[in-house]
Amino acid sequence: MAIIVDIDVLLAKRKMPVGVLAEKVGITPANLAVLKNGRAKAVRFTTLEALCEVLECQPGDLLRWEPDGAGTGG
Repeated sequence: MAIIVDIDVLLAKRKMPVGVLAEKVGITPANLAVLKNGRAKAVRFTTLEALCEVLECQPGDLLRWEPDGAGTGG
């Protein structure tokens, strides 16, 4: 199973640079890159909440599930 992180989609829609998002959320650009590239093993609810607040979205707008082999992370 693969959890796909769609931060890039929301950043593009909001025309927001990755560095600005990292600063507003309060995480390092490196940690944000790990999350957005699908390499994160976990995400704290506080980080997810901050992402949703800054991007004005719901958790489901950021995360989606795809069966094995169907997504870029599988």
